Amino acid sequence: MIQKIRHKGLKKLYEDDSAAKVNPDHADKLRRILARLDAASKRQDMDLPGYRLHELKGQRKGTWSVKVSGNWRVTFRFEGSCATDVDFEDYH
Repeated sequence: MIQKIRHKGLKKLYEDDSAAKVNPDHADKLRRILARLDAASKRQDMDLPGYRLHELKGQRKGTWSVKVSGNWRVTFRFEGSCATDVDFEDYH
């Protein structure tokens, strides 16, 4: 279950199914990622082919990332069985 979404466009996509504030080229994959993240109870549930799940390093240790496109990633943390601090970012 998703507990907290930081990115406003991602939150609007999740809550209202409105892609108005995200790149339209990313909208379908973001919907799939959000649906999977909402159903996930642990980070390993996000380890799907093409998602390239990996943990970030340094000060962001404990934050996980899945690939959307190019440098764009959905990042998140798990607290218990809930995903939190879900964000959509170009962090490279």
